[in-house]
Amino acid sequence: MALHRALRTPLLTAIAAALLLTGIYLLSRPQGIHLVQADLLAQDGEGYPPPPRHVDWRTLRGQWQTVALPHAPRPGIPTTPGDAGALPTRTTWYHFRLDPAHPAPPDSYLYVPRWKTDGEIAIYVDGRLFYQSHANLQWNGSNRPLWIPLEDAAETTPPREILVRMRHVRGIGGALSTMWIGDYGQLGAAQMLRTFLQTELPYISSAMFLATGVFAFFVWLRRRHETLYLLFAAMTVVTFLRVMHSYLGMDRLPISDAWFGWFTVNSIGWMVLIVQLFLVRLHHHRQPLLTIAIAATCLVFGLLTLPLFAGTFDATLLAPIMYVVVAILGALAFGLGLYRSWRAGSREGAVLAAWGLLSVSLGGYDILLQRNLVDIESMFLNIYASIGLILAFWQIMLSRYTRAVSEVERANAVLAERLAEREAELNASHEKLREIERREVLHQERQRLMQDMHDGLGSSLVSALRVVEHGRIDESEIAQLLKSCIDDLKLTIDSMEPTETDLLLLLGTLRFRLQPRLEATGIRLRWDVRDVPPLAWLDQRHSLHILRILQEAFTNVIKHAGASEIRVTTETRDGFVRVSIIDNGRGFDAAAATEGRGLGNQARRAEAIGGRVELLSGAAGTSFTLLMPIQGYGDGEARAEADRAPADMADKNLVDPANCRHSS
Repeated sequence: MALHRALRTPLLTAIAAALLLTGIYLLSRPQGIHLVQADLLAQDGEGYPPPPRHVDWRTLRGQWQTVALPHAPRPGIPTTPGDAGALPTRTTWYHFRLDPAHPAPPDSYLYVPRWKTDGEIAIYVDGRLFYQSHANLQWNGSNRPLWIPLEDAAETTPPREILVRMRHVRGIGGALSTMWIGDYGQLGAAQMLRTFLQTELPYISSAMFLATGVFAFFVWLRRRHETLYLLFAAMTVVTFLRVMHSYLGMDRLPISDAWFGWFTVNSIGWMVLIVQLFLVRLHHHRQPLLTIAIAATCLVFGLLTLPLFAGTFDATLLAPIMYVVVAILGALAFGLGLYRSWRAGSREGAVLAAWGLLSVSLGGYDILLQRNLVDIESMFLNIYASIGLILAFWQIMLSRYTRAVSEVERANAVLAERLAEREAELNASHEKLREIERREVLHQERQRLMQDMHDGLGSSLVSALRVVEHGRIDESEIAQLLKSCIDDLKLTIDSMEPTETDLLLLLGTLRFRLQPRLEATGIRLRWDVRDVPPLAWLDQRHSLHILRILQEAFTNVIKHAGASEIRVTTETRDGFVRVSIIDNGRGFDAAAATEGRGLGNQARRAEAIGGRVELLSGAAGTSFTLLMPIQGYGDGEARAEADRAPADMADKNLVDPANCRHSS
């Protein structure tokens, strides 16, 4: 059943093509004067002397005889060269008398469907040389129909007689089909159809096949493991060589007859070998003995006919023997290939093997035509089987290509599905990580606030409570301490506001909180703040460090300096933003102050943000400067140490309640 389905389409295609060609042939049958009889004269000689320009058939020596056309003697064994080395040849003359009562029409043509000779042909019209071949002697384009315009063929029209001269190797014999004389309307369609079927169609199909082979070869270069592409490319080359004799030869070939015959004759064996290798890879059943036998046959005949060595045989002389041997091996290979493909369920292999069997059968007919055993006006059929073989190869490679594309599409679909699943998993994992990160940030922020409130506000309240419990402070000092605690709480709240890398916004918030307290103490604030670059590292945690450092500086001025004016300035220098707090109060020993906890805590907080503090004090007042980097901030042990600064201050406050005035 599978074999039936595999063969149904190509068989139906072949039947449809045959019916179409038959219909075209019937519609294009030639009309006009049909020459079916001629007088024949044979003359033996040596070599290939050029034909004379003028010939009177009555002066030719020899006995004329009447023959019917087509005239095709059985070829025999060619006569070997004589002692002088000249090749024995025979000149065959065909003489045609045209009926004056039925003259050729004006602008008429001479149409010769087929002629065969291992030599040359010349045509005389009314005794004058009108056409002669100029190609090789052996491969001389005899497969191409002759189409000769006769409008200028004779001095007087219409032509009265035609003389055909064929010179060929003695013993092989020449052959001539019937001839037609008529105008283009009578003969044009027949000539065009026969020329297309015999010469142009084989050329077009083989050239197209070769072009796809070049593409397949480059595909194989990229995919060396897929040998089918290499076999396909080799098949296109061999097929092109095989059908060259169908359309070449009207002009002289660039190579000798021996080499041209070697390529075209031996290529039939190469085709069978490649198809066998192709079938083995389709049905996956190794046939080593048969493959070796075909390869050995190709090798033996190739060496026996190779023109490189003296004494080798002419390929055209061994062609009948080679064709028979190759046909037997090919029938065996294609028959087994059809059976193995059917067993393996390979539709492609079954189609290819079926076309191979068809090629072998048509090749047998071609051998009969070559030996003049059938009507020589018939056409060689194996070239059409080769075209079918080309279509079979195209169908195989196209199906493999479309199958590969489908597999790629399916693989891409599966990959896209897996990618979508993986993307969904990653998105879910990302969402989980983001949720964990948000929770971690909230947890850290809570921890920071709890730590800050414990170290700052909590320690201040505990210190105040102990002072009250011991009765060592009056109401005004308690009020001052509570105000300081409230300022500390506000400072913690302010640090939670987003600053978006804007230091001036943070300083403005500090000014808003401290302005009422400064006015209450009678200290004038001069705000000399200029624009500074944005600090990319500035966030809530680092904002709190900055606020506490600056608040500590303001608190020290309010409590200890006795100043009447505080000036706040900003500037950018050497990659740092500098914030300075300058007062006009009493100076103090800066060296002794650096040993205290307050300035030490400020220094550690500055290190946590990658900066530092500078302190200058004299009789005219004190200058406290915080230096912050424009790019990046400090980390590691310095930052960890600064983060512990509030705890250090809390420990000190618990020991000495008087130091509550210096806490943040």
